[in-house]
Amino acid sequence: MKPRQSSLKTRLVTRQLVLQFVAVAAAAVGFIIFFVNSTIDGMYVEESVVEVAANSIILDAAGAAVVAVTPELAKLREEARDLWFGAVLSDGRVVSYGRVPVEFAPIVEHLHKLSSADIRGQFAPFTLSAIVRQASGPAGEMTIIAHGRVQPFTVLITVASNIVAITTFLILALVSIVATPIIVKRALAGVIKTAEEAERIDAERRGARLSEDKVPRELSPLVRAVNDALGRLDEGHNRQNRFIASAAHELRTPIAILKMKIEAAADKNMRSLLPDVSRLATLSEQLLDLHRLDNGAPSDRIDLAVLARGVAADLAPVLIASGKTIEVIVERAGMIIGNTGSIERALMNLIQNAAEHGGEDVIVRVEGTSLEVQDNGGGIPIEEHQRVLEPFHRLRFRSSGTGLGLSLVKQVLDYHGGRITIADAPASGAIVRLEFLPAP
Repeated sequence: MKPRQSSLKTRLVTRQLVLQFVAVAAAAVGFIIFFVNSTIDGMYVEESVVEVAANSIILDAAGAAVVAVTPELAKLREEARDLWFGAVLSDGRVVSYGRVPVEFAPIVEHLHKLSSADIRGQFAPFTLSAIVRQASGPAGEMTIIAHGRVQPFTVLITVASNIVAITTFLILALVSIVATPIIVKRALAGVIKTAEEAERIDAERRGARLSEDKVPRELSPLVRAVNDALGRLDEGHNRQNRFIASAAHELRTPIAILKMKIEAAADKNMRSLLPDVSRLATLSEQLLDLHRLDNGAPSDRIDLAVLARGVAADLAPVLIASGKTIEVIVERAGMIIGNTGSIERALMNLIQNAAEHGGEDVIVRVEGTSLEVQDNGGGIPIEEHQRVLEPFHRLRFRSSGTGLGLSLVKQVLDYHGGRITIADAPASGAIVRLEFLPAP
């Protein structure tokens, strides 16, 4: 089983995310190392002490501000034995808890003049480390200065760096996942158009080349290489066509001479070779037809009924001499645009094929812009209907025949924009149907 190709967009998004993660992680580590090695040191107080302090300050029955030992306050006091805080309410009342250091006692009553502050003590046990924050609680709005659990400043830097790094990475990842496919799609728009051009190249459109100006500069060498390969293929095809045309042209004269000698011969055995020689003449002319069609579009206005009767009249003497019959049935006349000679020889090839391998009776039927050649032979197995149209494929091994006849007929139909189909006849035998485009 062919391995599934990876998506360019997936690879770009994945690799960009990895690059972003490494870059953000490196920046976070560098940020931490910088601050750890800087002069910023000391212990900072955790923010949670402010909320605990604000929720523990209540108003008693007399309206005085007091500190109630809430479960949170009790738990915090167990963890920080040197816990203390002071607060100034919005009406100027002052309340404190624990042992407020003498260094801060004078400023407690002036806290309402501050909005926030971070104070880090220099010496253990760092009781002078404190924070000033505005908060609200059961007693209303207040400004608090407090000391509780302390942590090294490097821990704060590490946590902050991780938060910033993760947030930055998530934002970049989201942008990459959304934006990268759009960017890649726009960047590859020219490649997609070039691929569409490549899909339109086939054997009938030689000389086509891919546009280099639509692809990124990095892909230009690939497009040039493909164009060079197409050029070499065209040149090889042209050489092959020239060889086939020259060979077919050279064969015409000896075949014509051979045919004349056989027709003039008195020997019955010699004259029996006439159908085979006629078939060779038809094949050589068909090869020349393909060369002519390659060099110009068909342009004759053709009445299929007239063409069918003319071909049948030309072949009738040979068929009758070999004990065969031929009949032309025009169910509906039709006009097409095409190359008269090539279509005549294609029909001649089908009639000769039917007479030689398909039975005693051959019927040529005209139905609008379609021609049918029907025989009463053994028919063609359904699994062989497409294979017999391939070059050199023969239905059964024979001492005569090249396997080119139906293939050449198919190529003539391809040049005219038509198609060839094979079906079983109602009783026995085969029907080969040629369908052409109607004349405008």
